[in-house]
Amino acid sequence: MKAALLQDVGDVHVADVPDPVIIEPTDALVRITLAAVCGSDLWPYRGLEKFSPGDRLGHEWLGVVQNVGREVTGIKSGDLVLAPFAFSDGTCGHCRDGMQTSCVRGGFWGGANQGGQAEAVRVPFANATLVPVRADAGDDGLLRRLLPLADVMATGHHACVLAGVGPGRSVAVIGDGAVGLCAVLAARRAGAERIIAVGRHPDRLRLARTFGATDTLDADDPATVAELIDDTKGGVGSVAECVGTQSALDLALALTRPGGTIGSVGVPNGVHTVDLYRFFRSNIALRAGVAPVRRYLEPLITDVLSGALGPSPVFTTEVSLGDVATAYQRMDRREVIKALVRT
Repeated sequence: MKAALLQDVGDVHVADVPDPVIIEPTDALVRITLAAVCGSDLWPYRGLEKFSPGDRLGHEWLGVVQNVGREVTGIKSGDLVLAPFAFSDGTCGHCRDGMQTSCVRGGFWGGANQGGQAEAVRVPFANATLVPVRADAGDDGLLRRLLPLADVMATGHHACVLAGVGPGRSVAVIGDGAVGLCAVLAARRAGAERIIAVGRHPDRLRLARTFGATDTLDADDPATVAELIDDTKGGVGSVAECVGTQSALDLALALTRPGGTIGSVGVPNGVHTVDLYRFFRSNIALRAGVAPVRRYLEPLITDVLSGALGPSPVFTTEVSLGDVATAYQRMDRREVIKALVRT
């Protein structure tokens, strides 16, 4: 089969690799229909995160089950399935606590494991990892709406959970990438009264408006912090930090009112200092972490199937698997928000 590999910094190749096979009785084989390129995929691509030449790429995908091991139940050949970006056994203490990304036997797609930017994948712990979707696998529009749930939509939702977003609250969302835009959707879904999107790209901030943002601010404008603090009479109670850089965390802290909470889901990169005294002095809580996507999938899928949730506009380009290197290049240059990969 074909799969995308990271050979060197800035060098993505699609190569022939061995077809996946069932190894354990809890495995499933899935033919991937759609995949995506994530902003976090760009860290190793840019050489800002360690990798080994030949590492598999991609952790966002959905597809159709081809075969299952003898201990797999509830999933069968022909089922449309959605997978979170991490696989987990569903039985360890962390999984039972809803922290599947900390599963003692689990892992993440890509790297030394099989990746989602490929024609097929072997899924360990299929019973716990895969979520069957009772819908038409040939409905392309539906598949596009479902795919963001594998990571960016669930991660945006997690940011809002961490930040304590709820009905009637105000929230500032830092970042206008796919996760930030999905956090805007998640805040609207949670019933937030005021949603302030803070980003650097006018076109993305316009999309944030269509997703439910009531206000948009320029992250690079020196007047932004003072403007928001004045307008909100002291800052917002919930901030979703969806970038992961030092400047984003600093901005999130500057916008949070005393007693407020920052939910940080941006993969940390280049974050070297945390102003602990400011957190302490103002009673600000920082809750950060990788999204346990598996915990959130069923209710998010339900909302997509009902038409209440539609995150597919975050995909602003589409490529075939053979052209996935182009998607990396365009995302690296910030020409597109997120690339959909048709396998």
